[in-house]
Amino acid sequence: MSNNSKDNELTQTIIQVMTEKKPQNVKQLASLVKETLPLTEERIFDAVLKLQREGKIRLENQPLQSPLKPAIYVKTGRALWYWATVAVATLTAAVVFLVPEAFYPWVYIRNVLGTLFVLCLPGYTFIRALFPAREPTKSSIFKGNLGIVVRIALSLVMSIALVPIIGLLLNYTPWGISLTSTTLSLLTITLVFATVALMREHQLAK
Repeated sequence: MSNNSKDNELTQTIIQVMTEKKPQNVKQLASLVKETLPLTEERIFDAVLKLQREGKIRLENQPLQSPLKPAIYVKTGRALWYWATVAVATLTAAVVFLVPEAFYPWVYIRNVLGTLFVLCLPGYTFIRALFPAREPTKSSIFKGNLGIVVRIALSLVMSIALVPIIGLLLNYTPWGISLTSTTLSLLTITLVFATVALMREHQLAK
């Protein structure tokens, strides 16, 4: 059976269960679906969330939220931003240390990644940790959920504010202000803020 056929079968089963048995939450829905299809909860949760976003299903008594465990949540599409951030930050740190300043044309890639690393990532992860992204609702325009344009603007502002503070703090440490200490410090706070943001978003998704 092809992947499309399996997806269609799963979709039809979810809709049928929703119509006939009217589960009150996604965990109950997943349990009912598993009685018909031998699938993992992760696969079912992903399909349910997709159908919810498309407006094809909705629980009457409470919003359909995913009670995913952290180990499962980080593997879903909602955590893609986290892995992208980790990958870009780690790649940038590696490029900074491995690519010399006079190594053309790779130095241009080093400069682009370095600019993104300094002017965007620290502020972006900080803002995301401060205002974790939420699923949009019809009854709420804001309630802590920032738009993309606002997040970009705040990310730039916070990065510009955070980087000098980090430099000031490094100046009073035994390592001082150097390429190595600055890069590792920015990498650390970026990963810490990103992890905190992911944890907060997981809490909101319960």
